[in-house]
Amino acid sequence: MMDRLLPQEIEPPTPAMERLTARMVLPIQPQLMVYLADIRAQVDGELQPMLPPVSPVKPYPLGRCEEITRAAMTILSRRLRKPAHPVEYALASFLRQGGRIRTVWGALRNTYFQNAFQIGSLYADVANDTVVITKPKVEILPVRECGLAPIRDIPHFIEIAGTYWGGEIYPNLVIPDLAPLFPMISRVPHQSARLQMGCDYMIDLFRRDEFRGPEAFLAAAPPPPPEVVEELRGLCPEAVRHVAPDSGRNLAIAACRRARDARADDAWRDRLVLDLLSIKRF
Repeated sequence: MMDRLLPQEIEPPTPAMERLTARMVLPIQPQLMVYLADIRAQVDGELQPMLPPVSPVKPYPLGRCEEITRAAMTILSRRLRKPAHPVEYALASFLRQGGRIRTVWGALRNTYFQNAFQIGSLYADVANDTVVITKPKVEILPVRECGLAPIRDIPHFIEIAGTYWGGEIYPNLVIPDLAPLFPMISRVPHQSARLQMGCDYMIDLFRRDEFRGPEAFLAAAPPPPPEVVEELRGLCPEAVRHVAPDSGRNLAIAACRRARDARADDAWRDRLVLDLLSIKRF
């Protein structure tokens, strides 16, 4: 049996979805490009004034693919509930006949993380310039040609993070209670130490694996350096328990095993996410 699709996992198009997309979306692709560019212009007007640069050398929109894609999907979803534009009528009809429009996330051409839309059998990137600022803001390609692949496991995540972020990834031996869902600490230039990765895809990947991937990483990876440990501990509120790495490894491994044995539910997941969100980020 195939594993269920994870949140934001790119979906290989079925022949039926390819036929539906060819019939209902491909004929409007030029208009769709213009339409998505207009949405992107609205998003830029809203986000650019409120989002600081991700680093001194990365002005908006660099590094903001998640925020841009999320905001664009919010606008599109709202408009499709009450279509008023030819593209909106076409996409709403596409959805009524079984089409799918959703956000996707993964490793683009095995080089960097990227968020985008999947519209049937098409990949539509409304944040195409967030890594290379001179690229067009919007790109539409067949899913089979786009080069977006799901993150397979922690080693794959670390590979892309190293290439894209230029940082280091360490095991979370500091906040062991959160380690089953957030088993990694990242130290990236111009950013504070932080736990990874808070997206729904990675959370559900670890849950589907029953936390075996996090457990193996936490058991074997070299500990974070003292300065990273102290920085992360200093960012934690009092309610979030933190420990020294020499005791944290066994506690983190035990947390993974407890979560697996207890078949941790959504309420447990939500509690850990709230704890993650309470840790300061700079």
